[in-house]
Order: sequence, then C-alpha cells, then structure tokens
Amino acid sequence: MKTAVVIGGGQTLGEYLCKGLAAEGYKVGVADLNGQNASKVADDICTLQGAGMSVGVQVDATDEQSVAQAFKTIQETLGSIDILVYSAGVAKATKITDFTLQDFNFNVNVNLNGYFLCAREAARYMVAQGNGGRIIQINSKSGKVGSKHNAGYSSAKFGGIGLTQSIALDLADDKITVNSLMLGNLLESPMFQSLIPQYAKKLGLEESEVLQHYIDKVPLKAGCGYDDVLNVLKFYVSDGAKYCTGQSINITGGQVMF
Repeated sequence: MKTAVVIGGGQTLGEYLCKGLAAEGYKVGVADLNGQNASKVADDICTLQGAGMSVGVQVDATDEQSVAQAFKTIQETLGSIDILVYSAGVAKATKITDFTLQDFNFNVNVNLNGYFLCAREAARYMVAQGNGGRIIQINSKSGKVGSKHNAGYSSAKFGGIGLTQSIALDLADDKITVNSLMLGNLLESPMFQSLIPQYAKKLGLEESEVLQHYIDKVPLKAGCGYDDVLNVLKFYVSDGAKYCTGQSINITGGQVMF
C-alpha cells in the first residue's frame, strides 16, 4: 500500500484530498501548520471503513528542519513516501502601489519556497526507495495568467510551474513524475471567501455580486469544486499517468486553455 503525504491537509481542500486518497486505498500522512487539525483529519481517516492507516503531523512548510522532521515521522510510521501533494497556500492581495515587501515575501515563501522544500524532501525518500513516485503541486490559473492586485500570489504560482518542470527533469531517471494542477477559482473555499471584500472593492461590486461575477467568467459557468480537483489528482498519482511529467494541468472550466 502506497503512502501519500498531503501538505496543508488539515482543512478545506487539503482535508478533502486526504480523505479522497484514503478512500482510494492510500495510507495518508496529513501534514499541516495546525498540528491539531492534522491529527483530527488523520483520526477521521482511520475511522473510515476500508481506509488505510493515517498519521497527522505538524509542519511549517517554510522551515527546513520542520519539513525534514515531518517526513521522517510519516515515513517511520507509515513505511514509505510514495506521493507528495503540496496543497499549502496563502494569498494576500492589494494593488501593487500598496503591496508591502513583507506580504510579497509571505506569498512567495509559502506558495513557492515551501513547495521546493517539501518536494526536495519527498524526492530524497523516493530516490532512496527506488520505486518511483509522484509529486503534485496544487497550483492556480494565476500561475498562467496575471492576477490583478495579486502580484505576490501570481508570481509565486508562475514560479511553481518552472519549479515543477525543473524537478521533473531532475527526477525523470528515477521514474518520479512531477506535475502541477492549475485550479480555477475555488469559490466555496475559505480562502476565496475571505478575499471577497477585497475583490468587491477591486471590481467596484457589492460583496453579494462577487461570486456571480466569477462564475460568469467561466465558460462552463461554475466554480472549481473540490471534487473536480480530486478526480484529476487521482489520475495523476496513478500508474495511468506514468508517461506524464512536467505538466501544468488546467482545471478551470475552460477559463484558461493553454
């Protein structure tokens, strides 16, 4: 039984992905900045009928020692590191003239540097094991098209594509594939909901009009659902995707098509 590690797995989309992978028969290492949340999700998984083992660990994805310890604990508890899903993310949005360096660095540190540290640590285990592996970054359409008032977030997500492609080349000989999932707007997610006041101000809309505005921009006229992400993720961690690496896969309802 393979082990999947989900960084940012203690809540929202990350939690959903953890439970979805467990339902597919994976052992799941739930890693989150909030260790209590991670442990709760792991406990929930262990009570699911037919689900494999799970362990929750606290991790600061931007801290090398914290990342190393989290992976060590998961490997010692569950036996291997076969899949990494980097689902940690933050967003602080404002117009460039008001964007502080602190906020810009915060975006880059979590969304890009954290991905690098976790991918590097996972790769070390996968290479040593010699059985291949899968590394998946949960990215965003803002990694392919610029995002107004989101210079820090978009810059980090663009960087994530370059990092994915570079790591994919580094690890190809080890049969480890590396891909990014480019999500559309997760309209029901706490992150998006928390940004609605900023988006309303940016767009000159009432807060109650923001969701419909973003729905109308999508050809398929819907936001990106957690299930849409899980369905694509399940394929790219499977043997069916063994010939796919270095890709940035759109899950945008047609809003981004390249």
